[in-house]
Amino acid sequence: MSTYYILMSAMAIIAVIVYIALFFLKAGYGYLSTSNWGPKISNRAGWVLMEAPSFFFLLYYTLSFARSGADTGNDRTVLFIMAGLYLLHYFQRSFIFPMLMRGNSKMPIVIMLLGMTFNTLNTYFIGGWLYRFAPEGMYTAEWLTSPQFIIGVLVFLAGMLINLDSDHVIRHLRKPGDTRHYIPRKHLYRYVTSANYFGEVTEWVGYAILTWSPAGALFAIWTFANLAPRAKSLTEKYEEEFGDEYKDLNKKHLIPFIW
Repeated sequence: MSTYYILMSAMAIIAVIVYIALFFLKAGYGYLSTSNWGPKISNRAGWVLMEAPSFFFLLYYTLSFARSGADTGNDRTVLFIMAGLYLLHYFQRSFIFPMLMRGNSKMPIVIMLLGMTFNTLNTYFIGGWLYRFAPEGMYTAEWLTSPQFIIGVLVFLAGMLINLDSDHVIRHLRKPGDTRHYIPRKHLYRYVTSANYFGEVTEWVGYAILTWSPAGALFAIWTFANLAPRAKSLTEKYEEEFGDEYKDLNKKHLIPFIW
């Protein structure tokens, strides 16, 4: 078994461990920020440094593959479209989302470094699958009209729109200079505490479907493992701060009407 598949197997096991651990250990950034995670940097800088490796690493991978002229038996246009969807998400996440942030929140450096490490490894898995390990002939031109690709793209784009809309709702809860906390109530926040996380999970489930790959599935699993416990912690934080006002809304943590 190659190093690639050994590392993916190890990451799948770690995802389960992280999922369990995060129900007891709350990552101290954003609304759950605490002083227990050591030195901090600005949220904007933290997000750029944490997310940008995903964009630049896959961009480098893609340009290197394009220049090499390598023939993997898969249609290059299909590969570049799938890589482009990944790059689209991470361009927004690395360079647009941080610039739209309001306030002066801080991110623990250790959280930023953990995020950088995961994003680098994850991009290695995605890029490795697209340009080296995908079975020869899996991604022909006909893949673009396959049920997996069409359904996956629709789910991916729906998740991205939910994520963007939910971030917009959160950003506009407060007027400039206001530091109080408010309950988000618009759009999918009527049903869940963490509509933005639901959007992100939906995105990567869609990506797993459109690539029909173990690398895509691993990313979707990791996204859920990381965000589901945090969504529950956020519900508890809101209930602690707002009491019955929040509890009476009967929101789910992450998945509308389910959990």
